[in-house]
Formats: sequence, structure tokens, C-alpha cells
Amino acid sequence: MKSHAKVVVIGGGVVGCSVLYHLTKFGWTDVVLLERSELTSGSTWHAAGGMHTINGDPNVAKLQKYTVELYKEIEEYSGQDIGLHLTSGLMLAATPQRFDWLKSILAKGRYNGLEATLLTPKEAHEMMPLLDPDQFVGALYDPVEGHLDPYGTTHAYARSAKKNGAEIYLHTKVEELVQREDGSWRVITNQGEIIAEHVVNAAGLWAREVGRMVGLELPVLAMEHMYLITEDMPEVIDFNKTTGKELMHCVDFDGEIYLRQERQGMLMGTYEKACRPWSPLTTPWDFGHELLAEDIERITPELEVGFRHFPAFNNAGIKKIINGPFTFSPDGNPLVGPVRGLRNYWSACAVMAGFSQGGGVGLALANWMIYGDPGFDVFAMDVSRYGDYATLAYTNAKVRENYARRFSIRYPNEELPAARPLLTTPIYDRLKEAGGVFGAYYGLEQALWFAPKGEVDQFSWRRSNDFDVVGAEAKAARESVGLMETSGFAKYSVKGLGAEAFLDRLLTCRIPAVGRMTLAPMLKHDGKLIGDFTLAKLGEGDFLLIGSGIAEAYHMRWFESLLPKDGSVELQALGLSLLGLSIAGPNARKLLQKLTHQDLSTAAFPFMSIRRMDIGMAPAIVGRVSYTGDLGYEIWMKPEYQRYIFDRLMEEGAEFGIRLFGLRALNALRLDKSYGSWAREYRPLYGPFEAGLNRFVALSKEADFIGKAAAAKEKAEGGTLRLRTFILSARDADVIGDEPIYHNGAVCGWVTSGGYAPVSGLSVAVGYVPKGIADEAQGWSIELLGELLPARLQAEPLFDADGARMRA
Repeated sequence: MKSHAKVVVIGGGVVGCSVLYHLTKFGWTDVVLLERSELTSGSTWHAAGGMHTINGDPNVAKLQKYTVELYKEIEEYSGQDIGLHLTSGLMLAATPQRFDWLKSILAKGRYNGLEATLLTPKEAHEMMPLLDPDQFVGALYDPVEGHLDPYGTTHAYARSAKKNGAEIYLHTKVEELVQREDGSWRVITNQGEIIAEHVVNAAGLWAREVGRMVGLELPVLAMEHMYLITEDMPEVIDFNKTTGKELMHCVDFDGEIYLRQERQGMLMGTYEKACRPWSPLTTPWDFGHELLAEDIERITPELEVGFRHFPAFNNAGIKKIINGPFTFSPDGNPLVGPVRGLRNYWSACAVMAGFSQGGGVGLALANWMIYGDPGFDVFAMDVSRYGDYATLAYTNAKVRENYARRFSIRYPNEELPAARPLLTTPIYDRLKEAGGVFGAYYGLEQALWFAPKGEVDQFSWRRSNDFDVVGAEAKAARESVGLMETSGFAKYSVKGLGAEAFLDRLLTCRIPAVGRMTLAPMLKHDGKLIGDFTLAKLGEGDFLLIGSGIAEAYHMRWFESLLPKDGSVELQALGLSLLGLSIAGPNARKLLQKLTHQDLSTAAFPFMSIRRMDIGMAPAIVGRVSYTGDLGYEIWMKPEYQRYIFDRLMEEGAEFGIRLFGLRALNALRLDKSYGSWAREYRPLYGPFEAGLNRFVALSKEADFIGKAAAAKEKAEGGTLRLRTFILSARDADVIGDEPIYHNGAVCGWVTSGGYAPVSGLSVAVGYVPKGIADEAQGWSIELLGELLPARLQAEPLFDADGARMRA
């Protein structure tokens, strides 16, 4: 075994071998893979081997499409047969609600070039005669689906990597990881030691254990997963003989099953409600090519539905039942990328759909390691999307929920209950008593809307029972004054002699004067948006940065990688040590003035001002800004003062008819202003000029901020896209994001977010379209739940277009 390597990949499953191959493909050939047993000895060997390109997240779908397209390449390059069967596939809907969901999936695929088609039950039956058309209301046909041989595919990646110069050591168990002073790693194994510049945790079932070697508790859990294989079936044999084709894949979401042909029989698997974690605390190192005990009674309810939906199974004998462990993250997506606080330690684990996503994960991680960027928007898979709240018990609860619901509909207004409530603020009970309906974001309970007594969310793809209430909340904030909690925002303190210079390099904006705030985009080196913040200067060398709560660890990883090494900057994520409330509306100033002796007039405290002031008896930081786009204030305080300030605002606000509002009303209000938000309008796919953030990109400032050259080029050349707002001729449903935008009948763009704006009484969609047609007045339409609806370009904000109200 060699003594040094640039990269050591730990784990010889399909993901580890994909990472190894992609590193060599892009030129890093001094790479080694260590496997404790034989290749495929974890979850890979007993996988069903299915693959498909369709995914609810279009960015993940792109990586899945890449994975499937890669297979012929590695088969040819390696000379290893991978047993590739491109059979095509059906996604089936047994209810109208599920069919609505399939329509949304079809729409999302349109601008990614995924050629899927909606079918009637009769048409689906003609393509897949095992199904009973009377059990379904429709289907989605995907021509790019199939299955392959897990063993052959993994070895094709491995052979390709070895052909490019990689080395693979089998029966080499990693026992310890120790980082040296220069940042390199001592990888200590039962066969000796390797010094590596980079370590990749692709250990699959053992990813937790490899994480724990460096003090990391990854949110990953293995679940028992069962599928059965039938004896030969006459129906299968007859179809093969008559058509010369293999039966296609099927996913029956309402039956919670999937099936495909296996030789002359069928394979049927399920994600059962009565799911069971495997080895929830530690994974035994001596586990390998073993299966778990069969437990067909546990999956009987799903099989009964499956046998009803596919009657031929009633006459089929069961040849084999496979029960093996697969790893999952709390939301079912992989955990990929650099781990914050650990130099050159990379995660590539929890890739449950390894044969749909393994190639894309390998591509993204190799790009990230070699070029410093994944080359895609992979936030949905980024290991940094979880914070320290994702403990072992949290992960266990959320993974069980995710597994049991894998084939269930997740409605746009549905909040899942497992592992909640976990993080709450001091006014949680106040908001709950007022009817608060909560969602959890980055572990924190946040009020979505305030339901009348006895009401809860009624889940739907269309406007639901919250529609009128959210509208009333939004109107109250526009007509008098509304109050919402803003504790879910991420807050960062940046202090020290080098703080201003650090921020000047980090952000595109000009650094504000003391007592002032500004909007502050942040770019990657390639000029794409990696964040948007509000930057406030509280004093010399004392800054407060406010951003998206779900991106706290993601942004801290970036900040920390750029900190000066001389100690001149003190950076801290404040988390729940600084909480927030916001008041907005024409009476907001009158309300706040009742609680402070400081002059809040426009002359004394103009728009985008910030200062420390007492609210009643409580010290706070108050900024004159509001994401509603109206006259408003953000109030930040220590946790021990939040209840007091909340109660005083509600008491004094009674005179003005103050009303609580939640995140759904905030979304409606920001649509009135065409305001964008992180992870929707602002993400690493877009440049700042494409996103309409021109005035916050100070190309003329002296500081050479990150991405400045790329931003200057984008400004000069104009970029390729433009963010635009549209008014949609909607009836009982509104866009939520990823719907295709058409111009003159052709797909040209996509919706990033939207909804109903109750104050304006209009359905709004925000999205990106090509620069060349972005200002065309006519010819627009947007696909929503299978219908192509007329849309018109909205050139200026619906509310307070000139900003007079918010600056008054």
C-alpha cells in the first residue's frame, strides 16, 4: 500500500467508486480507494438497481439525468458489462390529487429537457398490461428509466478509475483519522497508514462511524428495506415473446410499491409504513454480504394494495425475499460536500438512490474538490443544510418519517410532524395560543399563519382553508400594522479591526456608514449568487449581518474559509442568542414611538437606519426596514427580552388593531413588491445583474470583492437571463416554483416562486426568462397543474412602485 495520496476515498460502494472515477476523469490520478471488505459489500450488492431521471427537485433531476447518461460511457471505457436495461417507466396515480402531483412533475421536467408524457389508465395498461386500469386515474410515462447490475456498474466505475491511474485497496479497514498540523490526514488502517491531502467519507452504512472518527455526528440512519422476486410469470413470458421487449418499470405511489421485470418474473419492492431502522446507534464493522431476516408480515398492507393494482401477482409464487439496509438522511437526499470546520474532509454519503444519483454525486464532489465549486446548484444535497439540532434521535425520527412517506404526496402546504417541536423561542406559546400553525425551518418552529380556533391546515395542491385568513393577515399589515416573528433569520456578528475590510471583500455592496444598513449580495468566484443579506454597521468594527436561516451553516462554511488568519476578525453565528420581531404597516411608526423616547421621525430615523434603543424597559437593536416593502421596523433582542417586547407591542398595538401574521402572509406581501429570496430567486445559478440586483453591486468600489471580475463581465455582456414578474390568470391554484414559463407557445424559462397577492387581488409568478425576450409585453403563459394559463408581464411592483410608503 502506498504511503501518500492526494485523496483517500473511504468506501467501495457505487458512490465511492463514482467519486474515485470522476476525480481521475478530471485529472487527479494520485487517488486511492480503501474498502474494508470487497467492492459492493455494503448496501450496493443487494440494491434493486433501479434508475430514473425524474425528481421533484429539478437540480437533483439534472444530476440524475447525468448519471443515467454516464452508464454507456463507463461500460465502454471499462469493458465491464453493467447489465443495462433501459426499459422506460410509468409513474402511476390512483387519486386525482396524485395525478395533480404528476402534472407538476411533468411541468418541472419540461425546461430540463426531460421528455415525459401524461397517459390515461387505458394507455398505461396498453404499455404495461400487468396493471389494472380501473385502479388508476392516470400515469406519467418516462422514456429514460430502467435498471442495471449493481455489481457490474460499481466495478465499471472502479475499472475506469484504475485505468486512469487510481489505486484500490480491498480488505483495508480504516481505523482512525488524524489531521496533522499542515491540514493533511493520517489515514490509519489495518494494513498500514496513508497520508492524504483530502479524505472522502463515502462509507455508506459506516458513514456515521467514519464521521465519528473526526468528532462528527452525521445525520444518517440505515433502514431495513424489502423487495420480493417472483417465480416465472406466464404474463411476463407472453409479453416478452409478443413484443420482443422487457416490461417497463412502474412506481405505484398510492400503493407505495415499485416493480420491474427480473428475468422472467417480477421484482416488487415497498416503502412500508411499518418501517424499521437497522442498527440505529452503531453499524457493526463485521457486517457485509449478509441479508436481514425476512419479515413479510410487515409489508403485507402494501403488498395487498400492490396485488390488487397488479392482479397477475395473485397467481405468482414468491421465489425470494430480499431484506437489506440502506442509508437515508432526514429528508432522503444525499449528504454531499465539504464539512464545515474540517479542512479537506468531504462527505458523499446517505445516497439512498445510488444508481440514479451516484454519478451526479461523483461529478459534483469531484468538481468541488478540484475546482472549488460543484458546478451545479446542489444545496438540496449539501451536507451543510443541517445544523447541530440534527442529533441521533432527531435523525432517527425524521428518517423513519421520510421512509414511511417516500411514496406519499407532500403537498405544498404540508408540514411534517416528526421530531417536532424541537427549537422554539420564548413567544412560541403566545403564538400557539393565538392559533399559530407552524413549520420547522433549520429546526426552528416558525408561524406560517394564525388559524381560527379548531382549524388546521387542509393539505391541497390548490388554494386551501388558509387562503382567506392569510389574505386578512396581509391586508392588516398593509392597512394598519402587523407583527411577525423574525427569529428564523440567520444573524451574524462580525467584529474587529479587520471586519470592514473582510466584509468589503466578501460582499458586493458598499459598506454603509455607522447607523445605516444596506442590501448585500454575495458572489462566488464565478460571479454567481451565493447569498443575499442585510448588512448593518452598528459601530466602527461592529457589524450585524442578516440572512436566510436555512443557509446558516452553508454560509458559515463560506465565511470561515475566507477569514483572515491574523485574528483581526471575530465572526459569530448568533443563532437563537439574538431573536427578532418585525412590525409593518402605515401605523408601525406610531406604535413603536409609544414604546421609545427616541425620535422615529423620517428626518431623525430614515429608511435603512439602525441603532440600539430601549423598547419600554428592554434593550434592543432596531432597524428601519421591512421585507413586506412597507413602512416597518425589525427589532432584535436577547431571548430574555422577547416576551416582554412582544407583549408590549401587542398591548400598545391594540389601539391600531394590530394583527399577527406569519410566513405565508409575508410571502404574499413580498410578491407585491417583486422581492426575491434566497434559494428561490437568488441561488448559485444566477448572476446579480440577471437577478436585478444591479444597484447593490458596486463595481466601482476600490475593494476587489469575490466575483468582481465575473460580475463586471456579466454587466458588460448582459448575462443570459432576466428575473421577471408575471400576473397569472389563475383560478383556484397558484404557482409554487419550478413551473415552466412559455413565450409564444415554447418553453423558455421557469418560475422560481409565486403565490396569491391578496392586497392586489392577483396571482403572481416570479421567474427567469431569456434576456432577449424578457421585456416582451405579449405572448406569455405558464403551465400550472397541467393547464397552460395566460400570463402578463408586470414591469413594476404592484405595491408602492416608487417606494414612497416604505421611505415615508
